[in-house]
Amino acid sequence: MTDYTRYYDLEGYLFREVSERYKTSKQLSVFDFFCIVIWKANRAKSKLAKRILAQGHFDLEAAVTALTASITSAENNKERLRVLIEKWGFRLPMASAILTVLFPEDFTVYDVRVCELFGDFKDAQHKTRYDDLWGRYSSYVIRVRESAPNVTKLRDKDRSLWGQSFFIQLNKDIKSKFGATRDDSELDA
Repeated sequence: MTDYTRYYDLEGYLFREVSERYKTSKQLSVFDFFCIVIWKANRAKSKLAKRILAQGHFDLEAAVTALTASITSAENNKERLRVLIEKWGFRLPMASAILTVLFPEDFTVYDVRVCELFGDFKDAQHKTRYDDLWGRYSSYVIRVRESAPNVTKLRDKDRSLWGQSFFIQLNKDIKSKFGATRDDSELDA
């Protein structure tokens, strides 16, 4: 019997089960691939399904198998990211999320929130030359590694930075009353 509660904490499922399964099998199921996509950007799942099918595959299983094989056969981290960006047409935020699940010691999710916190790296995702994109992303990863000195794992540093950004933004929103300009008594909530 399937324990559906394991999908409630999607990030936990990805890093406890999917990441570990990939380490041993070097395979990624369609279900697990789309769990990664949904974790990063649920709104993108249909668009990404069309994108990977457009690579000449008749079904999602074949497409994800080919995609995973291309990642696995890449000779190093730079080439793994290149495969997703140049061959499969992914943008840096999604490509980095996929690789973070598969290689959590080497990759971190490229996130605009964290870029805002750093006051840098927003340009990385817009680089058109791959070597420039890789250079900016590599610098981003180094900056994440250098942050949160009391945290050891790269994934936990990423989560800490995201949480810090969330905390700061929510406090700003509360202070500004979420941009409300009228008295609460005038609002029909």
